[in-house]
Amino acid sequence: MALEWHQLELDDSLIFSLKEHQLNKPALVQQRAIPVALDGLDLLLSAPTGTGKTLAFLLPALQHLLDFPRQSPGPARILVLAPTRELAEQIHQQAQQFSALTQLSSVVVTGGINYGSQLSQLEKSHDLLIATPGRLLDLLQAEQYQLETVEWLIIDEADRMLDLGFTKTVEEIAHHARHRQQSILSSATLESAGVLAFSKRLLNEPELIEVSPPKRERGKINQYIYQADTAEHKQQILLRVLAEYPGRQIVFVKTRERVAQLAGFLESKLDYPVRHLRGDLPQDERQRIIQQFKQADNSVLVATDVAARGLDIDAVSVVINFDLPKQADVYVHRIGRTARAGAKGTAVSLIEAHDALLLGRIERYTGQKLERRVFDDLRPQFKFPSTEKKRTKKKKTKSAGKTKKR
Repeated sequence: MALEWHQLELDDSLIFSLKEHQLNKPALVQQRAIPVALDGLDLLLSAPTGTGKTLAFLLPALQHLLDFPRQSPGPARILVLAPTRELAEQIHQQAQQFSALTQLSSVVVTGGINYGSQLSQLEKSHDLLIATPGRLLDLLQAEQYQLETVEWLIIDEADRMLDLGFTKTVEEIAHHARHRQQSILSSATLESAGVLAFSKRLLNEPELIEVSPPKRERGKINQYIYQADTAEHKQQILLRVLAEYPGRQIVFVKTRERVAQLAGFLESKLDYPVRHLRGDLPQDERQRIIQQFKQADNSVLVATDVAARGLDIDAVSVVINFDLPKQADVYVHRIGRTARAGAKGTAVSLIEAHDALLLGRIERYTGQKLERRVFDDLRPQFKFPSTEKKRTKKKKTKSAGKTKKR
């Protein structure tokens, strides 16, 4: 039976803020995670993108701060680590939604922002610190910040942390927060043995909570693929797909160079704004681009995977994989940018012959065969290879135990 917010023993100020933002009932992952976290247990939390994972750890953290008010001003009591600037900013924005009624403050620290402005924020009393690992470790090593007062350590998107090579950095930060009472590790997937090993080093006898979205949620994203023979053919299919799904559109590519190239092509063909997002852009520039994209009713954003996690934008009509990602879980995160807040959405992947094994990997990971589609006047001329893994045949060897003929 579904629970109500008040049954999770949350403060009235939190519930009022939630309902003010049209969040009238807790999602499944929140129903399961919040009571465990409030019981003081370490938590290993796995749930797909778009299921409400952020509030599943943020709400009990805020409740903890309300239940045990600080005795004097000082640095953060809750530390949240996020792998990307965009995700850190998104968590910060969600925390700020509760600040007016709770009087709890948060600070975000990421790369791409000058140290001076961040240090001035850190010098003020604050309750939550949301940070990317690299920049926070820089501050710790320069002795410009301490984590002695941290009571809860929350690590979001742990699978992405490992992908980006932050393992040692996060472990060092955890050592600085050695007086913590509780830790939560959140991951979209526990498929990787690395995530479980990582959690064992950071968590103390954690409660494991794995949540899959209900079937009705999984069906909200219609997923299609179109086969292309050449790069030019692929571009023509892309234009056709964009024309079919007007609104806010996100196109994912694999490299920074491809971002500029494809954005330039689309600018020459479309009569509505084309914006692009890359990991090497300064943070204020990235935020400006995202804000412009959010405000436009009809616009396309070309991005690398820097935007696949933590980009929370309503009413994205279609996500297009111009390049397939190498990892299947990244595909899931990409398409999770559409069908948010209960809406339906579409995800389209444009594939070439060399993508066959990547496509097979994605279909095995998601447990579904993606629907193949064609435009009659843009039909592929070549047959698409098998998506099955090729098994290497073992060479037959003579048994070592055979007796030689004399």
